[in-house]
Amino acid sequence: MIRQNDITVSSWEQLCEEVYHESWKPDLGRYRSDYAFRGLSDMNYELKNSFLRNCGDNPELEYHLLRNFRKYSISSDPILTSTFWRSLVLAQHHGLPTRLIDWTYSPFIAMHFATANTEKYDIDGVIWKVDFVKVNQLVPAPFSDGLNEEKCNAFTLEMLEKIVSLSDFDRLFNKNQVLFFEPPSLDERIVNQFALFSVMMNPTAILDDWLITHQDLYRRIIIPKELKLEVRDKLDQANITERVLFPGLDGLAKWLKRHYKPVF
Repeated sequence: MIRQNDITVSSWEQLCEEVYHESWKPDLGRYRSDYAFRGLSDMNYELKNSFLRNCGDNPELEYHLLRNFRKYSISSDPILTSTFWRSLVLAQHHGLPTRLIDWTYSPFIAMHFATANTEKYDIDGVIWKVDFVKVNQLVPAPFSDGLNEEKCNAFTLEMLEKIVSLSDFDRLFNKNQVLFFEPPSLDERIVNQFALFSVMMNPTAILDDWLITHQDLYRRIIIPKELKLEVRDKLDQANITERVLFPGLDGLAKWLKRHYKPVF
């Protein structure tokens, strides 16, 4: 479905221009993008979190998922589950359905996820660009004051840990509120993917619905199916591959499986 803020690119050069659109900061004299990126292999996919995809409209299940994850998880480092926020990030990282959505600071990593699935080469892909700086500025005071105090644009886990439970989190904010935060560097995968997360104050909310009411905060870059293979090949040449983004034998196997799969 074509949306108001969609840009359909026709070349690799145009794609690179679009992902860096509005990244020049005259006051700094540098290129510093305020956007978070998320690449999807199908332009029709919604920005649904994994909890909603798995559990549907049953928000009461979220508490039980996280409670049992914290109870049964075994870690040599207890700080990884010392707060519900750290447990939430760790759970998301290992595939538990949560209200978090993965994003990246890197437009090229978003391109990777838009083109990595060879089963979707007959469908247009998409890269979502969301101005996370402006989104976080919408978070009400006094909670948002920490951004000014720390002189940063994204929340950190330490800033969020002032809220001690998901129920408190949901009570403190409007249910349609969104914020972006940086996870701790749990392992090389999070570091290499230049990751950050979005979270909404409602586990069954769809981020698309919120963005539609904030048209100035996002753009969607459509990658036509005819362009996907060229983008994929150029990313591989730039070493933006599963081997790097998923360090270890699993990532190596994913890369080799895709790299040597005939596309015709």
